[in-house]
Amino acid sequence: MKKTLLSLTLAACLAAVGFADERDSDDKTFKMDGHETNPVGAGGAPTVGSTGVITPAITYHNGPLINTPAIYYIFYGNWAQSNGSDNAQGVQILNDFGHAIGGSPYFNINQSYSTSSYSVSGNVTYGGSTTDAYSQGTRLRDASVLTIVSNALKSGRLPYNANGVYFVLTSSDVNETSGFCTKYCGWHTSGNTTYGKVRYSFVGNANRCLNACAAQTVGPNGNAGVDGMISVVAHELEEATTDPDPSSGWADSQGAENADKCAWTFGASTLGSNGAYYNTTLGARNYLIQRNLKHSSTGDYCVMN
Repeated sequence: MKKTLLSLTLAACLAAVGFADERDSDDKTFKMDGHETNPVGAGGAPTVGSTGVITPAITYHNGPLINTPAIYYIFYGNWAQSNGSDNAQGVQILNDFGHAIGGSPYFNINQSYSTSSYSVSGNVTYGGSTTDAYSQGTRLRDASVLTIVSNALKSGRLPYNANGVYFVLTSSDVNETSGFCTKYCGWHTSGNTTYGKVRYSFVGNANRCLNACAAQTVGPNGNAGVDGMISVVAHELEEATTDPDPSSGWADSQGAENADKCAWTFGASTLGSNGAYYNTTLGARNYLIQRNLKHSSTGDYCVMN
């Protein structure tokens, strides 16, 4: 939906918590999957959401899909702080998620988007990470995010991979000036570099605005900001897999991608001993991550596996 429709559509169409924004390659259209209230922060369990068929139907637009995406992280800013969310613990939580998401029942939902021309395996590889100590300052523009990715490739700190999804993960002192915390929590798109087309994503540190970009103010892994980021990373990764060049792969008639249609709903959840809810276990860690849309001939449903 268009950016100018935000105030009209959020309250009417969407009901839960936080914001996420994906843009097409020319940054002219904005598709919001945002919400205004935080039931978890208010003391309740995560929003369960509809268990019925989700409409309008999601359809394929003949563009490429990614069979097996490779995750690359760029830890931007200062991820070596002694407290807060952007520290060595936060880096480890994100890395553990990157290693564990592939082949999980959760990510295998994306196999339902395989076509006669492209298949989605449900697997993910973790390609590695690098750091960037404020090369573009603490106030990023949309174009700065692609510059950060391009610089990581140019310097050899990360390899070029046509199947890669490059995540720019910012520390909590960094803002994305087009609307982080007010219009979105993350976005994905594609762009051109001297190496070729790249699929990339911005995900801001939820510790900057827990009420907007995290489903709860305490995380399953004891790091509310990074635990909030994990849910957005999962959301953007599955969309970058099934719609790597936005609106050319799988999207509905309004431009919403698979994860958009289930955004900020979590299904059944468990209350952990530290007071944080979680709805899935990957590897040795618990996470609270947004559901994804499973596509089938009988209808599309928001599920966790």
